[in-house]
Amino acid sequence: MQNSKSFLDDFLAGWIGGASSVVVGHPLDTVKTRLQAGKGYKNSLHCVLSIYRKETVTGFFKGMSFPLASITVYNSVVFGFFSNTQRLISKYRYGNELHPCGMLDLTVASMLTGLMSVGLGAPVDLVKIRLQMQTQNVLAENLHLAGNVSNGTNIPLRSVDIPSQRLYRGPIHCISSILQTEGLQGLYRGAGAMILRDVPGYMLYFIPYTIFCDMLRPDATSSPHPCSIWLAGGLAGSISWVTATPADVVKSRMQADAQLQRKYKGILHCIIHSYKTEGAQVFFRGASVNAIRGFPMSATMFLTYELSLQFFRSL
Repeated sequence: MQNSKSFLDDFLAGWIGGASSVVVGHPLDTVKTRLQAGKGYKNSLHCVLSIYRKETVTGFFKGMSFPLASITVYNSVVFGFFSNTQRLISKYRYGNELHPCGMLDLTVASMLTGLMSVGLGAPVDLVKIRLQMQTQNVLAENLHLAGNVSNGTNIPLRSVDIPSQRLYRGPIHCISSILQTEGLQGLYRGAGAMILRDVPGYMLYFIPYTIFCDMLRPDATSSPHPCSIWLAGGLAGSISWVTATPADVVKSRMQADAQLQRKYKGILHCIIHSYKTEGAQVFFRGASVNAIRGFPMSATMFLTYELSLQFFRSL
């Protein structure tokens, strides 16, 4: 009974932590997505001001209802899977599931968590990005418009701004439309790039958090202070997101693609095309936003998770 309770505690704590992190991180996540997959933004500040001027404050929270409902479940599964994988490794390696994991154990557990997370996270990210990108200009290169009017005059079209036209009415309509037009595999577009992001990304998420917590606790037998958890979680989040930015750019572009007509044939084509047209710096677009966003989002996630876990285990 106690093992069953411990098993569920991690999932419940992850769910609560996920909900709090979405609310904190979604505005900057919208900015990050627009920078990586959108057009016409000079830098992060210009992107923030453009969104505010055109869409007001609500523009930063566009598409948040779906992440709030789904990422809470996603984080529940991620943290529950990671914690229970640690216990499983400790049980088979040391004969006691409560035995502290070594660095190799943490590496294996975090990489397995990253691999597992893609199955649930890829459709969630894709729908979120499609909804976040709806106010972007419809690019002529995606529409493949000739630019000819009826009298034969050729008009060089760079983009067609259609703010009132929305492809998706909401998350459910978005999922339904993708399934109808692209099939089930459409929901997993960009999953390969997500694996390249999340397998090393979760390794650089959980391991730094564990290291920082160990460094900040007074002694080996005491629990880390909430302030230490908050700081360790924030630093781990910033490290993980900054290092994951190149793969995140490719993932965002592939998932934002195909709203009207597919532009990228695959991961390699996306990388080559992006490099040829925008240079190597494109793969670090949004890195500053990721660093800033990663800190409060992950700090909130870990702090809420740990405090919730303490509460559940005290019952």
